[in-house]
Amino acid sequence: MATLMFVCTFAERVLPSRVWDSLESYFYKIVRSLFGFLFTDVTITFEEYQSDESFHGRNEAYTAIENYLSIDSSERASKLKAKTTKGKRSIAFSMDDYEVITDEFEGIKVKWYLEKQLPVSQSISWDVSRDEGRRCYKLMFKDKYRSIITESYIPYVIEEGKKIKKRNKFQKLYTNCNGDDRDLWTYVTFQHPATFDAIAMEPNKKQEIINDLMAFTKSKEYYNKIGKAWKRGYLLYGPPGTGKSSMIAAMANLLHYDVYDLELTAVKDNTSLRKLLIDTSKKSIIVIEDIDCSLDLTGQRKNQFKEYENKDSKVPAIKEMAKGTRDKKKSKVTLSGLLNFIDGLWSACGEERIILFTTNHVDKLDPALIRRGRMDKHIELSYCGFEAFKVLAKNYLNLESHNLFEKILTLLEETRMTPADVAENLMPKSPGLENAGEVGLENLILALEKAKEVERLTAEEALKEDGDNGELDEEESDEEDDEEDGSEGEGTSDEDEDDDSSDEDFLKI
Repeated sequence: MATLMFVCTFAERVLPSRVWDSLESYFYKIVRSLFGFLFTDVTITFEEYQSDESFHGRNEAYTAIENYLSIDSSERASKLKAKTTKGKRSIAFSMDDYEVITDEFEGIKVKWYLEKQLPVSQSISWDVSRDEGRRCYKLMFKDKYRSIITESYIPYVIEEGKKIKKRNKFQKLYTNCNGDDRDLWTYVTFQHPATFDAIAMEPNKKQEIINDLMAFTKSKEYYNKIGKAWKRGYLLYGPPGTGKSSMIAAMANLLHYDVYDLELTAVKDNTSLRKLLIDTSKKSIIVIEDIDCSLDLTGQRKNQFKEYENKDSKVPAIKEMAKGTRDKKKSKVTLSGLLNFIDGLWSACGEERIILFTTNHVDKLDPALIRRGRMDKHIELSYCGFEAFKVLAKNYLNLESHNLFEKILTLLEETRMTPADVAENLMPKSPGLENAGEVGLENLILALEKAKEVERLTAEEALKEDGDNGELDEEESDEEDDEEDGSEGEGTSDEDEDDDSSDEDFLKI
């Protein structure tokens, strides 16, 4: 045993880390097979990922055990992994691969072993970017304690692990990785400060959204009763600068949900899209921003029949499409795949999730994509009204009333300005000014008056163009009438000539 440990230590120091990682698992398997009888009779394995007929994804039991063993692991393990999380000052420790930790329950000692399983097809490689395999926890104990361990200890560990996760939970902002990456999602700490109190919107409309969200979180039994997956779709639409991203952040902060920012252009195909969906957690918001720009989802069904519009150009069009497919490596996600992602069979593989689209041009989207049942609630975020302005004035200037409010009310009714532009004009340029509130309101009034003048000039130019086009149409119509009259006159003179010639012939006779 001592010789084996010496060889292990020597190899770890001499060999490159990638080679040692490949050999380490086999070494510890040999040690356990030779000396495992000293401390265990029964071994239970908890895989990191579960894949069977009922579920495919990260094993919740594995996560709970990981959380449970992380408590006091710095004191119980000799090999540790240290990691920091963005926004957290403390360092979290956990047991390293191939490490053993001893735990005690009702006087019974058990051992936990963390093993890293390398892919079967993987050979020793110097390429550190290749898949490092998956992990599993092995619980080892004496056979005489089997019933206590399986019926009491394991449920206790999982329940404690869930409590620890809940205590340490922080919101995460995920984004999907490229297809070649090991993980489907990568994340950072979600720290967006937006709340519904700070959202510039009419109070009644804001409260309606809050009520709808809270009702969703309490409707598990209702969704089971009506036979639908426990999910809800929201469509946020409106001009740029109307607060769609802030609304998403406010929703996440209200519900304490994680956010999955799905970039469709980075998804290889429909199969990859389904894998991403399966790998999302419950209590989350799946966001696709600017859905009208993410992929060409608006015209796909029309393009399939494009060759019928012009039969002469059918073959060239097909050749051009084939050439484009070969030349460009672009996402092959289809409208059908996205629809199945939203409310198809695969959408039921999870619960308590919100799917949210944003767009600046709702009229460009395929009706099948945003119909009720897929996007259950449509929320229009439009230009700034007076109620929204009062929220911004309170947030930026700490003003609830002012003698300039009436003038701003009149201007907001006469012109259009987004909440983002209003906020920019209200924001103090030099913090600490005594009259910062009045200066901000005056800046907004000047901006609104300028926007009003621009809209007036634009409208006049449009009317002028319409008038010029109307005059041109009238001139063209007059020219057409003159041509018709001329042609009729020529026809009349010809008839007169024919009549004169016939009279002459009659006289001659």
